Amino acid sequence: MAFSFAPLPLSHPEEIHHDLSPFILIHKNGRIERLVGEETTPPSTDHTTGVLSKDVQISPETGLSARIYLPGAITSQEHKLPVLIYFHGGGFVVGTAFSAMFQPFLNRLALEAQTIIVSVDYRSAPEHLYPTQYDDSWEAIKWAAFHATTNGMESWLNDYADFERLFFGGESAGGNIAHQMGMRIGLGKDLDAFGDRVKLSGIILIHPYFWGETLIGGEVNADVKERNILEKLWRVMNPSFSSLDDPLINPSKDPTLWMLGCEKVLVSVAEKDLLRDRGRYYYEVLGKSGWNGRVDIIKAKGEGHAFHLFPPFRENATTLFKSMCSFINGDE
Repeated sequence: MAFSFAPLPLSHPEEIHHDLSPFILIHKNGRIERLVGEETTPPSTDHTTGVLSKDVQISPETGLSARIYLPGAITSQEHKLPVLIYFHGGGFVVGTAFSAMFQPFLNRLALEAQTIIVSVDYRSAPEHLYPTQYDDSWEAIKWAAFHATTNGMESWLNDYADFERLFFGGESAGGNIAHQMGMRIGLGKDLDAFGDRVKLSGIILIHPYFWGETLIGGEVNADVKERNILEKLWRVMNPSFSSLDDPLINPSKDPTLWMLGCEKVLVSVAEKDLLRDRGRYYYEVLGKSGWNGRVDIIKAKGEGHAFHLFPPFRENATTLFKSMCSFINGDE
């Protein structure tokens, strides 16, 4: 996936049960050593964008929480904003909603799209195995949607959120989660309790983490270690799975794909990302599935996995921002 993180000193190889660098090392004695995504940053008023952020607790029982972003220029409760519920990447094993690596991207997106963003801090594997990541994300969606009644615990969502313009989004593993949350809605595990006040309008998938038993496209000649890491990450999160063609990791094998519960999807792929062919294939299969919606794709030439997270934002990142803003605000 063309990550370029600086190498860290590793433990003695004989102590390691799973080497999933540059993400995580799982030692034979059970110790977990995360190599990236551990640096956090507090919520703030961003001096560059003027976007405000705050952290909220969703479930005291599980510790589920989120970081909310609000464009600072909003002046009236009469001017409601669309809501993007965002799921961060990290292979299901690293990163949090409070990681420093996600903050610049989400600040800029909140400003340019004039969107309230709820970035979900779902629990990570291997401490918390499947289906925790999906169940935490669904719990966060229900918590956010309750604010459509204007009786929720969070004033920003009560006062400024338009849940008739609700979006899901995420990069990498977070893109996988965003898709699966859309499937839950499409399959009837929906938000009917809130009536017409909540509507999933669209889903944004940035370099989504999908895979499969049969290699496709550039995967065939890709570095074996890189391919193995992608498979092992899924096994670490979901050790009980029977096949990489499980629809949770390979949506092309899902006979109910046509029931995806939104009206439009935006897929972003990067030329140097090993996951690029999975994103393209998802785009093709969804479009042919009988789903009654529109799917678009953005291709970033010369870029690697998650390139959009790292300022200064290059031309391809700017193009992605513009595409997401148009997608959210209906300007396509």
